[in-house]
Amino acid sequence: MAQSIYITSPEGHAGKSSVALGVLDALSHATARVGVFRAIARSTAEPDYVLEMLLAHDGVDLAYSECIGATYDEVRADPEAALATIVERYKAVEAQCEAVVIVGSDYTDVASPAELAYNARIAANLGAPVLLVLGGRGDGHIEELGSLPPRTPAEMGQIASLSIAELARGRAQLFAVVANRADPERLAETIAAVEASVRAGGRATGRTVPVWAIPEDVSLVAPSMASILRSLDGRLLAGDPELLTRSALGIVVAGMSMVNVLPRLTEGAVVVIAADRSEVLLATLLANASGTFPSLAGIVLNGPFEIPDPVRRLIDGLGSKLPIITSEFGTYETAVRIMGTRGRLAADSPQRYETALALFEKNVDIDELTVALGIARATVVTPLMFEFQLVERARSRRKRIVLPEGGDDRILRAAGTVLQRGIADLVILGEPVEVRARAIELGVDLQAAEVLSPFDPVHVHRFAEEYARLRAHKGVTFERAADTVTDVSYFGTMMVHLGLADGMVSGAAHTTAHTIRPAFEVIKTQPGVSVVSSVFLMALADRVLVYGDCAVIPDPTREQLADIAISSAATARQFGIDPRVAMLSYSTGESGSGAEVEKVRDATALVRQRAPELLVEGPIQYDAAADAAVAAAKMPGSEVAGRATVFIFPDLNTGNNTYKAVQRSAGAVAIGPVLQGLNKPINDLSRGALVEDIVNTIAITAIQAQGSPS
Repeated sequence: MAQSIYITSPEGHAGKSSVALGVLDALSHATARVGVFRAIARSTAEPDYVLEMLLAHDGVDLAYSECIGATYDEVRADPEAALATIVERYKAVEAQCEAVVIVGSDYTDVASPAELAYNARIAANLGAPVLLVLGGRGDGHIEELGSLPPRTPAEMGQIASLSIAELARGRAQLFAVVANRADPERLAETIAAVEASVRAGGRATGRTVPVWAIPEDVSLVAPSMASILRSLDGRLLAGDPELLTRSALGIVVAGMSMVNVLPRLTEGAVVVIAADRSEVLLATLLANASGTFPSLAGIVLNGPFEIPDPVRRLIDGLGSKLPIITSEFGTYETAVRIMGTRGRLAADSPQRYETALALFEKNVDIDELTVALGIARATVVTPLMFEFQLVERARSRRKRIVLPEGGDDRILRAAGTVLQRGIADLVILGEPVEVRARAIELGVDLQAAEVLSPFDPVHVHRFAEEYARLRAHKGVTFERAADTVTDVSYFGTMMVHLGLADGMVSGAAHTTAHTIRPAFEVIKTQPGVSVVSSVFLMALADRVLVYGDCAVIPDPTREQLADIAISSAATARQFGIDPRVAMLSYSTGESGSGAEVEKVRDATALVRQRAPELLVEGPIQYDAAADAAVAAAKMPGSEVAGRATVFIFPDLNTGNNTYKAVQRSAGAVAIGPVLQGLNKPINDLSRGALVEDIVNTIAITAIQAQGSPS
């Protein structure tokens, strides 16, 4: 039977979906098969976006139709029959999973005082303990953001008392309480007040009921510009579609002259302008670009008016990236629709998604949560679990990583995630005003990052002196060095070399050669290592393997192959993988001959000579290295055959094709390439890297830095 948890609240808009996402993410890191179940669907007219958002999580592999219990219509028509349907459908999901996150109803009915009681009955009948989510604010529409007062700790305690009593009447077991959207200034008081209510409820059944508080973050409740676009049935007239992910933190109805509109602009606001007020539109665009007024989320032009062609040309000429949405509605209807639009944790705002996860991780004890639920750590390691382990390892001893490509939006988004989740401290190269302005446009918080110009005269002078000293034997003068080190790859590498950063991640917008050439010149290889090589961490469905070298050395000599094997084993250890090294060839043991086989055989002997503590076997075929049954026939008694974790390919052609074949055919997640053999960590990104890839590479670089000499 799967371990399950039922997430419900005593009212609507408590932020239950963000808590459900956090719980789902936590369980996905602890066990391999996690399911989600929506007890009562939010809507019959359109897909339930909360369920869609949870099903999109990488840890879930279920169809939408499987995960719905009943609809509101079914509950209203016959509550008992609906309950029976919910139980039956839940059991089908439970049978496929090791843990299930169940999300209760959303209070979409008008006046339903018995809704919490019905949720309690569902939880009791499903045998699922309840995680109670309390809202720290009332029903926060956009016009109330920042002005609606937070509930006091006493008020939160009172709501907890009433809710706990209702759950008890429904025979539901209280598992934990989350005070969500709580007053950031009074978190400890809020926890204490709710804990007192839990104790007074007397339903702990011999165990302490955990109470956590998650502070209010306005960006989670504010709608994105994409949501506003949908609410208005509008179209994007101008601006960067990427900026539709930004949250609208307020609304300014510009029904006045330009002089009176400008002082009323607020940070993150959406400005509603009648489409025939061209002078106000242009003034607002200029104010947003000036840097002397607040940064806006977007503009909505309302009304059935065409923008005159000269004004369109002027807008295009300004080059503003601020989204401008057009709507056919009048001013009042436009404002009402915007104010009725709610923030969603959905694909149209990945930054909001990451913010919700980061808040949950910081404020909820995930270990306590999983242990209290009885979720045992799985023996298998899924890709999602491995990525989580990378993050945990990186933030256990935070390092300072330099990102040279501050002009790339993917880098900025990844940097925001890294900072939110506490993975590493960051230095981003680029002109500070430009980088920070673009981050604000994207809705990315980079306040905790250092943004440094690669033309900063103090750093350029210091780096040029050092680079000229290091390359004097190549005839490099100070003047030439001063020109060289303003290149972002050289600038970042010099920061690592001089201890101003612990590692560097680049390559999203530059070639591999451009990224790693400065490292060859400045960082150099580790003692005893003759060559820089690479590995991919191949996260399969149930384990993680190390493949090397698949990216750097085309045709390694036997000495280089031995270096690659020893370096790859050391990399495996850094990431918690017990190294059992297979030196791959087209024959196993003594069965074959030929120059390529002899190269692998000689390299294996060198590994045994230089690292006698390593478990290594070679030459060996891939099937004998990976499959226990084949190993028993081809190489019985070997400690590596059939159990290999580190696979060393004889050349780049074999390695690169094999990793890509496994990635595509077996659905493996290939993390890398991870460069190895350098004195300090420098890692290269694919130019097609996704934000998630960049985050993983930063975490990997930070872990490598933890093991590097200072």
